[in-house]
Amino acid sequence: MSAPISSHYSWGGDEHLVVRLDEAMSLEVNFGAMAMARLLHSRKLPGVVDICPANASLLVRFDPDGIAPAALEATVRQVEREVGEAPSLTLETRIVEVPIWYDDPFTNETGARFRDRHQRPEGNDLEFAAIENGLPSAQAFIDRHSASPWITSMVGFVAGLPFLFQMVPQERQLEVPKYLRPRTDTPALTVGYGGCFSCIYSVRGAGGYQMFGVTPVPIFDPARRLPDFEDFMVFFRPGDIVKFRPIEEGEYERIKADVEAGTFRYRQSPVDFSLRDFLAGPDAYNATLLEALYGH
Repeated sequence: MSAPISSHYSWGGDEHLVVRLDEAMSLEVNFGAMAMARLLHSRKLPGVVDICPANASLLVRFDPDGIAPAALEATVRQVEREVGEAPSLTLETRIVEVPIWYDDPFTNETGARFRDRHQRPEGNDLEFAAIENGLPSAQAFIDRHSASPWITSMVGFVAGLPFLFQMVPQERQLEVPKYLRPRTDTPALTVGYGGCFSCIYSVRGAGGYQMFGVTPVPIFDPARRLPDFEDFMVFFRPGDIVKFRPIEEGEYERIKADVEAGTFRYRQSPVDFSLRDFLAGPDAYNATLLEALYGH
C-alpha cells in the first residue's frame, strides 16, 4: 500500500477490540482489513477467539484470561503497520459465478406490496435504480450490474449474507438508496442493493435494500447437503469475487432442481487478486479474472 492505514481503536466490552480503518469504504481499505485479519490469524495468538474483517473495519474477539488487552492491541497495531508498509497487497481467493433471474415475479410481487415505503410508488425497484443512475431502462441497469465482477467485502448482518462491492472505478459505480422504510418481508435469495453495496439475502425476512432479482443457488446451508458446503454451512468468505450471470425462468427452474437433487456445483476458479494491478487498469484486470472463470 502507498501509505499506512489511518485507524481508530476502541473496545467493545471486555471481549472485543474494534479497529475502524476509515470512515469510507474503498477497495484499498477493505483489502487492508482482510490483510490484517489474515496476518493476525497466522499469528495464532492465544486467547483470540475470532477475527472478523468488515467493509472498513476489523473486529477481534478475545478471552481476556488468555491474552491481556494491552498485549492484543500492541500486536494488532504492529500488524497494521506491516500491512500499511507492504508495497502491494495480493489476495489468494476465488472467482464465483452467481446466476440471477432479474426482474422476477417474486421480488416484483413483494415490492408491489411495499410501495408505500418506497421513494417511487410507480414501477418497480429496477426501474427506480435505472432512473437513479441516469440509465435509459431497467435492462441497461441489469447490463451494468452483471457486467463487472464484485468483491465480497464482508459477510454478516444475517447468517451468510455477503456484502458485495463493485470492482469498477468509483465514478462508474452504481449507487441506489435503500427503501424509505424497511419491508417486513424479502424473499430468500433476493439480490438486493443499498448505497454502493449489492447483497444476497440468505433467508426470508425483513429488508430495506432495493430488490433486483433472485438466485436459485443457496448461500447458507446449515444441513450442508451440497458439495460446496462440505467444509462450512456459509458459502461466501470475505475476498470472494463474484460474477453475476443473468438467466431466465427456464434455467432458474433447472438449477433449482439440481439444488434440490443435491447435484448443483458452483462454477468457480481460484485466483490471486493483486490490488495494485487492478488499480493500474481495472477493466483489463477484470478481463483476466473473467478469463480465469470462463477460460476464454
